[in-house]
Amino acid sequence: MACPICGSADVFYSCTPNCCYNHVCGDCGTTFEPLTKTRGVTLRDVAPPDPLPEAADPTAACAKCDSIAVYLTEDNSLVCADCGSILDLEITEVAPG
Repeated sequence: MACPICGSADVFYSCTPNCCYNHVCGDCGTTFEPLTKTRGVTLRDVAPPDPLPEAADPTAACAKCDSIAVYLTEDNSLVCADCGSILDLEITEVAPG
């Protein structure tokens, strides 16, 4: 996930899933919140990546089941490993740093 202001990939998740999805850019200080929308397509037998991402890595909740087991596929699509939904990402609550 890249910063919506400066494009940096130095982005980290600064909260807990039961609170919000506030992310911070380590380069410019911009904060933002990603959210997902379902495409109406489901994959079967989705396996999480190995190794799993670090806890502070960028994340967003699945729009269908609210799981944070949302990962990029090899073709750069977002998929929820829990329910198999293919998702689109939207960046909201952008506050430049």
